[in-house]
Amino acid sequence: MAALTWLLIPLFAAVGAAIWASWAARNRTTGDIAELDGYSRFREAMEKSQAGTEPA
Repeated sequence: MAALTWLLIPLFAAVGAAIWASWAARNRTTGDIAELDGYSRFREAMEKSQAGTEPA
């Protein structure tokens, strides 16, 4: 029975590693669109604020 336990430990580690690898490699592109929209609004706001100022 002890030998079976020692064989199950690497099996559980391999299953855990496969689950973690699939979670780490998931597609995360859904949040990028909102972030890029926010960044473009920020750039537009900065361009507007720079256009209204004159250099000294």
